[in-house]
Amino acid sequence: MRLETLLPLGKVDPGLRAPENPLDLGTVAANAAFLEEIGYGGLAVEETKDDPFVVLALAAAATQRLRLTTAVAIAFPRSPTTTALHAWTQQKLSAGRFTLGLGTQVRGHIRRRYGLEWHPPAPWMRDYVRAMRAVWHTWQTGEPLDHHGEHYDLDLMVPLFDAGPIEHPDIAVHLAAVNTNMCAVAGEVADGIRPHPVCTPSYIAEVMLPAVRRGAARSGRSLDGFRVAMKPLVASARTEEELQTKIRDARARIAFYASTPGYRAAFDHLGLGDLATEAKEHSKAQRWEELPRMIDDETLDRFAVIGTYDQIGERLLERYSQVVTDVEFSIAVSPDPALHEADRETLRSLAAVVQGADDGAARARIRGDAAELSSTIDGGETAGV
Repeated sequence: MRLETLLPLGKVDPGLRAPENPLDLGTVAANAAFLEEIGYGGLAVEETKDDPFVVLALAAAATQRLRLTTAVAIAFPRSPTTTALHAWTQQKLSAGRFTLGLGTQVRGHIRRRYGLEWHPPAPWMRDYVRAMRAVWHTWQTGEPLDHHGEHYDLDLMVPLFDAGPIEHPDIAVHLAAVNTNMCAVAGEVADGIRPHPVCTPSYIAEVMLPAVRRGAARSGRSLDGFRVAMKPLVASARTEEELQTKIRDARARIAFYASTPGYRAAFDHLGLGDLATEAKEHSKAQRWEELPRMIDDETLDRFAVIGTYDQIGERLLERYSQVVTDVEFSIAVSPDPALHEADRETLRSLAAVVQGADDGAARARIRGDAAELSSTIDGGETAGV
């Protein structure tokens, strides 16, 4: 299994709240070099408050081995040719260490934040990735650009704008996914999926991966190198006392996700459709403070991996090792001199524990090997349907 992290170290999804520690761009290079030194596999950057391509360029220039991933960049506001150039430049700078993670965003944001017309996202993304790959093919081979799809017609590439061939032209593309249509598109045209934190192991195994396999079968693609890169919902702290605050935060995030219609399928899968309906009504009424109280201990345990720093590595493996090839997690490194070095060593140990695990079971399940499909997912949650 591969381990990656967001920045700042220890970052968790704040839901609707402001982040506890905003990213300091001046520390990106040093933190990336530190992650490489302690053995972390990768660094991922979201597109929220900073441009992920700029952040990853800072990290690429400071490292030699660390994988660098947008997790995720929003595709549709950029043309496929624009994103192709972003990725091509990152791949050149990092000498082949870049993964392009793409997401779609929901209807309201596409229309009201980006000012675009809305289209069904799965077929739109299929055409987007194919158009982008057509641009890369032209740059690498010199063959004329010739892509004609449902959303994009590309047939012009003059020498001034031809980026030309690079040493590592095969750029991995991952798609953020929850629902089956996007999973199928990933199987058709991408190299991995990045499930949302609400996607439990049984949902990944029983809903998402079968859709990936259907998509791969439609296009005749092998899934041997396909990856499932998970950003789990985690509550972790140095002590049991500190952990209680993180658990409260996890309840709030689960409730927020339950209120969001785009994640409904993951709750329905566990028989929690009524919870999602009630949470949505609370959200509409802006009764935000009541949402966390809706998440009981059983629901909390189904979605969140909980443990102190010395426990969390093994618990991540227990939950996800049968369905995930890449997992995102880190702890914050305290500025307190008395704790600073201990936290660094904890991160080093966490990287060794997670990345020492065999991902063979997950790879077999992605491919659909019969023996794995007949085994039970035992990750601390059970399907309600």
